Amino acid sequence: MRYYLAYILLGVWLFIPTALNSQKPNVILLMADDLGWGDTGYNGNPVIKTPYLDQMASEGVQFNRFYSASAVCSPTRASVLTGRNPFRTGVFKANHGILRPEEITLAELLSEEGYATGHFGKWHLGTLTHTEKDANRGKAGNIKEYNPPQKHGYQVAFVTESKVPTWDPMKKPIERAAKVGWDYLQKGESYKPFGTAYWDIDGNKVTDNLEGDDSRVIMDRVLPFIDTSVKNDKPFLAVVWFHTPHEPCVAGPKYQAMYEGQDSKMKNYAGCITAMDEQIGRLRQHLKEIGVDENTMIWFCSDNGPENKNSGVTGGFRERKRSLHEGGIRVPGLLVWPTMVKEPFKTDMPCVTSDYLPTVADALQLDKSKLPYKLDGESLIPLLGRKQMFRNSYIGFCFDNQISFSGNRYKVYEKNGILEFYDIVNDPYEKEPIQKSEELVSLKEGMDHFLNSLQQSFEGKEYGTESYDRMQQQWINPYTYQKTKSKKSKK
Repeated sequence: MRYYLAYILLGVWLFIPTALNSQKPNVILLMADDLGWGDTGYNGNPVIKTPYLDQMASEGVQFNRFYSASAVCSPTRASVLTGRNPFRTGVFKANHGILRPEEITLAELLSEEGYATGHFGKWHLGTLTHTEKDANRGKAGNIKEYNPPQKHGYQVAFVTESKVPTWDPMKKPIERAAKVGWDYLQKGESYKPFGTAYWDIDGNKVTDNLEGDDSRVIMDRVLPFIDTSVKNDKPFLAVVWFHTPHEPCVAGPKYQAMYEGQDSKMKNYAGCITAMDEQIGRLRQHLKEIGVDENTMIWFCSDNGPENKNSGVTGGFRERKRSLHEGGIRVPGLLVWPTMVKEPFKTDMPCVTSDYLPTVADALQLDKSKLPYKLDGESLIPLLGRKQMFRNSYIGFCFDNQISFSGNRYKVYEKNGILEFYDIVNDPYEKEPIQKSEELVSLKEGMDHFLNSLQQSFEGKEYGTESYDRMQQQWINPYTYQKTKSKKSKK
């Protein structure tokens, strides 16, 4: 009898690691653009309606300390696909650098494992054409920055290089356009092309079904991709990067009507967020209808904190987009994955977008020799199994003249040579810097070592200098960085 009992216990023990691999999970990575930590209902926003995100929070994992890897768009996106700090790869800021072809991406890893891989919405990791003017950097002859998803393991794509209006994404009013946003186009009103196209995986412009809500336009491509993958009995990776609520914020009539009494700016901001939320609900319902919701992990976050000019809120955290204080990098973070997370819970463990790749790799039990050269993220599988409450390593951040290092309790932040230490658990709003101590000085030393490691990677230590030489970029050292008077780049 005791041998039989031992056999049963052994079977249970063996099931824990092998259950994840018995059927490969589908992976969906949802990302909003410039959505503040406090812009969701579940994080306490009193105005903006996000019922489907709130439902995700009530059914899965709610990350109270989830961080974007940077304070702006493109670097965070690079971290999602590589599991690495973007300063390793030269994606220092928006419209600066590319996702280097030498980098090992999540799409490449999963494609090798038999996954269907698709990217939908914003790309912002290089240009999508070198034959004509498009968006911020695409232009005839610009081969250096030509870097579409097909170079990084994707089989399907429906992408723009950068931002578009969140309603009628290809159109811009002629008479009343504003940078931040505008009220939706009226019937018969004159408009001009916005100047940013949607492209497919083969480099062709997409011209059909581009009217109305941009989040719906994107989801109309995601669902058929999922259906085809399921029909072909293939697990899938769907990376869905919404443009919402990046400027120009435009909400359609249905969504503006939900915010009667608010000013025009807020109607458009809140309205486009609710429209995006509606598409997330549509996605989840579709997964349920086709029977693949249980073993599909759906992650949601934002690429950075709210823009300075829009109506977004940080939830009280200090500063906003472009800052490495909490308001610029602490963002909404959610996960639903019923097979693994059977009971909802909240966690205060600091997590970051660089954790996605190692977590998915761990779920598939991939051979570590297949993984990227030097990972900055770590697997969250132990956390999801409720076997880990604290992070194993610090999270490092760099942007322009700022650098910071965040752990389970302490954070060091430096800008223009001014060093500040915070107890981020007891002072999450960074109101009271704490005095130096031996422990905190060692944290500063760790941050310096981290920066040196980033520079070595950037300069080709791991895979040579082909992209380094091609891009002819200069290393951006946060300790010596000086802002230039050059024309401000578009986002």
